[in-house]
Amino acid sequence: MKAAWYEKQGPAKEVLQVGEMPDPHPGAGEVRIRVAASGINPGDVKKRQDSFGIGMAYPRVIPHSDGAGHVDELGDGVPAEWLGQAVWCYGAQSYRAFGTAAEFTVVPVEKVAPLPQGVSMEQGACLGIPGITAHRAVHVAGPVNGRVVLVQGAAGAVGMCAVQLARRAGADVIGSVRSAEEETIARKAGAHQVARADEKLTQSVKALAKNGVDHIVEVAFGANIDADIELLNMGGSISTYATDNATPKIPFWQMVFKNIRLFFMGSDDFPIEAKMSAAADLNAALAAGWSGFDIAERLPLDEIARAQELVEHPVRRGRVVVIV
Repeated sequence: MKAAWYEKQGPAKEVLQVGEMPDPHPGAGEVRIRVAASGINPGDVKKRQDSFGIGMAYPRVIPHSDGAGHVDELGDGVPAEWLGQAVWCYGAQSYRAFGTAAEFTVVPVEKVAPLPQGVSMEQGACLGIPGITAHRAVHVAGPVNGRVVLVQGAAGAVGMCAVQLARRAGADVIGSVRSAEEETIARKAGAHQVARADEKLTQSVKALAKNGVDHIVEVAFGANIDADIELLNMGGSISTYATDNATPKIPFWQMVFKNIRLFFMGSDDFPIEAKMSAAADLNAALAAGWSGFDIAERLPLDEIARAQELVEHPVRRGRVVVIV
């Protein structure tokens, strides 16, 4: 098969290679997907850059955890109805060496979801990490029906998924954004109200949520923790999946006095039941008419280095997809 890989970490153009590798075959409980589109997430880039200081977990890595295509081979124990199905997958390079930047990828069947009719392969390739992170971030503290949920960074990939999923779950959703363009994206995703993420954020949110905020989905933990605590009701909760500061200060006593619950979201290690529930709810949203992501860039596998650079330094808003 044709595949992209790296055997050392560093700049995209210096370490990413494209060539031929043996075709993989599924083991028990696995399926092989003939990949049509491979989605790139910031985490894929950070692994290649060694941003987390973990080093190379495997001698050779085929990058990208998310993708979409057709199941073309089944491992032992996998129901026959999966064969030939259009699907999207997640976690292909989670605790595994070989992801979706190749003609074929092999994943456990529980990390595969049917692609709803009418949904493009490019959309399917973008769902995994942001959609599953968003779902867990919305639901981890308990039911949100009838509650006020603030989504910080509501125009980002995780943020817009969180807005859509929280709204579908019955929450009153407020999204924070930085511009008029982002406001349009957040409202399209389903935000009931939008507040600008500036020095007047707390004032703006308080005006929109007269009875306070019950739960916050947080993209910039270090920058926003003080504002989040001010906005949260007694017994409120924060789920955070990213931060602007790797070692932020936490206002401990303010959190204690409000009995704030804090959840850290590492998508690789969510319970499998939570991931499967997320996949089902994402599919339901798409089937109900949610338009999903804007695709900003589509590049062939031969240009994977350029594709990853566009994730590092975007030239337009939207997702970057490798077409295999």
